[in-house]
Amino acid sequence: MTSAVIQMVSQSDVQANLERARHLLERAAEAGAKLAVLPENFAAMGRRDAAAIGLAEALGQGPILPSLKQAARDLKLWIVAGTLALPPEGQPHGKVRACSLLLDEHGDTVARYDKLHLFDVDVADSRGRYRESDDYAHGQAVVVADTPVGRLGLSVCYDLRFPELYSALRAAGAELITAPSAFTAVTGAAHWEVLIRARAIETQCYLLAAAQGGLHPGPRETYGHAAIVDPWGQIVAQQAQGEGVLLAQRDTAEQASIRARMPVQSHRRFFSQDALRPAPIAE
Repeated sequence: MTSAVIQMVSQSDVQANLERARHLLERAAEAGAKLAVLPENFAAMGRRDAAAIGLAEALGQGPILPSLKQAARDLKLWIVAGTLALPPEGQPHGKVRACSLLLDEHGDTVARYDKLHLFDVDVADSRGRYRESDDYAHGQAVVVADTPVGRLGLSVCYDLRFPELYSALRAAGAELITAPSAFTAVTGAAHWEVLIRARAIETQCYLLAAAQGGLHPGPRETYGHAAIVDPWGQIVAQQAQGEGVLLAQRDTAEQASIRARMPVQSHRRFFSQDALRPAPIAE
């Protein structure tokens, strides 16, 4: 089964971004993909009204979820919806999370992952200061789900710097892991490739690293270099900047062979089941 990773250069216009996402999803489906991964903030970049966007979607009054669900149905495609701002389930007025949804080919939500690690850092770029926690609350759970391409673990962007999450995903049976991202140009140039390759190597999973790659309102520049990395840490497809669709097939026999020849999961000595249950985070 073929997986697709999508790179975008999203702007502040939600409808325009949805049109570009639909076009790229169509390209993925036409190329034979059964699952496609959109990047972080695919529907909007450079906006500060995340709470309002999330509330509208939670109340069924926004354009983003209907557009994605329709695309999944029309294209018979499983979609990892990068991230969108959504309040906690059942709490439409709660503080939004940076949420990555997994939709099946019928447009139904199979899994939801709320980003565990928020990007509260200072970066030597034109913006300088990033504080995701101003707009978003932390997630609380590790999420894996079965898909046509294999058992899928969900993560997002800044999560890549926390290997214990990926150890937990592997322990929960992940064979592929998504990492929809919007790395800054500065941090991406320094760390993006080494991080995505390391997470693939240590988990012996395919890493599906969708990305934003270009200039956005804010101002903000993202690094791009969306990639698919195999369980041996080799980059099998990559897009430097601009829009693109990357494709790769999972070699199940080779993945099983890598895991059998180097059984790191059974050798692990500093992992416990507690890692599957992140400690509660004060809001």
